[in-house]
Amino acid sequence: MSSFTLKNKSAILFDMDGVLYDSMPNHSMAWSQAMSKFGMHMTPHDVYLNEGATGHDTVIRISLRDRGYEATEQEIDDIYGYKASLFRSMPAARVMPGAPEVFRKVAAAGLKILIVTGSGQKNLIERVQRDYEGYITRDRMVTAFEVKRGKPYPDPYLKGLQIAGVPASEAVVVENAPLGIRAAVAAGIDTIAVNTGPLEDEILQAEGPAILLHSMQELADSFEKLFR
Repeated sequence: MSSFTLKNKSAILFDMDGVLYDSMPNHSMAWSQAMSKFGMHMTPHDVYLNEGATGHDTVIRISLRDRGYEATEQEIDDIYGYKASLFRSMPAARVMPGAPEVFRKVAAAGLKILIVTGSGQKNLIERVQRDYEGYITRDRMVTAFEVKRGKPYPDPYLKGLQIAGVPASEAVVVENAPLGIRAAVAAGIDTIAVNTGPLEDEILQAEGPAILLHSMQELADSFEKLFR
């Protein structure tokens, strides 16, 4: 492990999908089916590469790539609405193994906990407050509803810093997605990359995280060492 340390940090900002929930396989299937219905193509690899962006930005990006022009606002609403309905119809994603233990250790260490997600899935936003009750409330979350520009722009994490009331130097981000890591690094925040998906480590490392791990359980097991 590198010289990265949690000493002198006062807040940890967590991504949600792929970090707190093993929800990316469901998102991948829903995005693939929705894009196909509207004449575009999105592979699981595409989904993971675009993870963290808002649904609005994802539709625009894929439309530009596949059709050469931006989707209209009505198309965006229709595609994302259909994708969201597919996602809601799928079995609930499991809590990511190791994530509750990480939260317990972060809270015990006296660090603030926030969630910064590009998600607009209201059912998951509501669920995280139940599954992580005592750690997370709605006013400690930045979602697709709180920012105009999602990841990879730094705006969501800058908003998270504002809510936490801490400077970037006192915060840490936990992210599993390239665009999320890029956003956090752009906001000036040390970032722990947790590769819980199928992407090669090199793709995440290229975005400049402080360290890279391979599960939330590994983060839980390493937590005490990171304070040294």
